[in-house]
Amino acid sequence: MSAAADNAYYQRRGILGTLGRDGLLQIILIANTIIMLAPIIIMVFSAFKTTPQIFQSPFSLPDFSHIGNFVKIWTETNFLRYLLNSFVVTGASMVLILTLGTMAAYAIGRYQFTGSGFILMFFLAGLTLPLKLAIIPLFMLMRDLSILNNQLSLIFVYTAMGLPTTVFIMTGFIRTLPNELEDAARMDGASEARIMWSIMLPLVRPAMVIAGIQNVVPIWNDFFFPLVFIQNDNLKTLPQGLTTFMGEYTTDWGVLFAGLTLSAAPIILIYIVLSKQFIAGMTSGAVK
Repeated sequence: MSAAADNAYYQRRGILGTLGRDGLLQIILIANTIIMLAPIIIMVFSAFKTTPQIFQSPFSLPDFSHIGNFVKIWTETNFLRYLLNSFVVTGASMVLILTLGTMAAYAIGRYQFTGSGFILMFFLAGLTLPLKLAIIPLFMLMRDLSILNNQLSLIFVYTAMGLPTTVFIMTGFIRTLPNELEDAARMDGASEARIMWSIMLPLVRPAMVIAGIQNVVPIWNDFFFPLVFIQNDNLKTLPQGLTTFMGEYTTDWGVLFAGLTLSAAPIILIYIVLSKQFIAGMTSGAVK
């Protein structure tokens, strides 16, 4: 009886310890969620307030029927042009990043050839070197290519920034796929290009979503490179364009927060739509 009682005691103690640890983790995660969401909620609330209301009661619930800030930013500013420019630059950059990155990762991950390891390390070196340190050579290069004050300069820079991360993520994921899929396709007479695009590409879609989200957020939010390469107001992207709403002496904070809310909405929607693919890609390694 004593041994049985001791076993029951230790089992209860272990269960209580597990519950306590899980409860502490849940409290930490809930607190982290609140900390992360609080600035977003305040930003959205402020978009429906006037500037005096923002300073008088920044944390109070707004009158959501007050859409004057959104009407003003849509009709009296160049916000629509900035939004379109951001879509063009980000969309073109992501197409190039995912296309070139997937092709490079497939070659490195599935083919054995001399120098494949060096090429992979060459891409990985891009993760350790911040591209902003080379801003002067980049500026001179864009000037010599005659694409200063042109959206192509941003697209080229963002593509170079995104390729190392994409190749790193995609190579590791592609290497986990079984070789039997390719062997069976080759026996059926499929070409190498057909194997990649029709067989392998659907399997690496979760990794592509991870690489896409990993790159689309910094590209969409980037302020530094547009500030250096773009001077024409009609070519500015959202982060740079929103600074024009801040006056030298006064700022309409309600309009500015409305612009920030609208600029954050596309990224949030993209994440919501692709959340299942994102979670599948993040957990695939644990499942395998």
